[in-house]
Amino acid sequence: MTPPSTARVLPFPRKPSAALLRGHHHEPPAPASSSVQAIQLGVLLFIGSEIMLFAGLLAVYTALRFGHVTWPSAQLYLPVKVTWVNTFFLLSSCYTMFQAVAAGRKDQQQRLITLLTVTAALGTLFLGIQGYEWVQLIRDGLTITAGVYGATFYLLIGCHALHVFGAVIWLLVVGQLARQGRFPSSRFVGVEVCAWYWYFVGGLWVLLFALVYLN
Repeated sequence: MTPPSTARVLPFPRKPSAALLRGHHHEPPAPASSSVQAIQLGVLLFIGSEIMLFAGLLAVYTALRFGHVTWPSAQLYLPVKVTWVNTFFLLSSCYTMFQAVAAGRKDQQQRLITLLTVTAALGTLFLGIQGYEWVQLIRDGLTITAGVYGATFYLLIGCHALHVFGAVIWLLVVGQLARQGRFPSSRFVGVEVCAWYWYFVGGLWVLLFALVYLN
C-alpha cells in the first residue's frame, strides 16, 4: 500500500489589490526627445514673438518714412561705409556660429569652444563699433529727440542692439558650459537653439541695414 503523500500544496497567490498597485506604480521617465522638443519649441515661440515685435516697429517706421515729405537721406547722417564693415563682422559671426554647430555635431569639443568664442568676440565687436557710431551721431546732432527721424532710428537700431547684447550674453553662457563638457554630440540642443537666435539677430540686421542705412 502506497503511503499518503506528504507534499504540501502551495496556495495560489492572491491578486494584489488596486491600492497596492497604485502605491508601487511609478510613471516611466519622459524620453529625452520630449525635453529636447520642448526646448526647441520654446525658443521658436520666443523668436516668433520677437519677429512680431520688429514687424510692428518696421511697420511704424515704414509708415512714417513714406508718409513724411521731408524724410532725410541716410547719407546725410549715417556712416554707411563703416556700417558696411560692421555688417560684415556680424554676418561673419553667423558663419562662425554655423561652423560651431557643425563641430559640436561631430563632437569636436575644442573646435566648438574656439568657434563659440570667436562668434562672441565678433558680436562684441559689432556692438562696440555701433556704440562708437552713436557717439559720433550724437555729437553731430542726431539725437533721439531730433525729430521723427532720430526717434525712429534709435528705436529700431537700439532695440536690435539690445537683442544682440542679449545674444552675446547667452552665447557666453553656452561657451562656459561647453568648456565644462556639457554639450556632447548626444546632448547638443543648448548650442543649437542659441545658434537659431544668433541667426535671427543676424538676419534681422540685414533687413534693418537695407531699410535704414541704404534708403
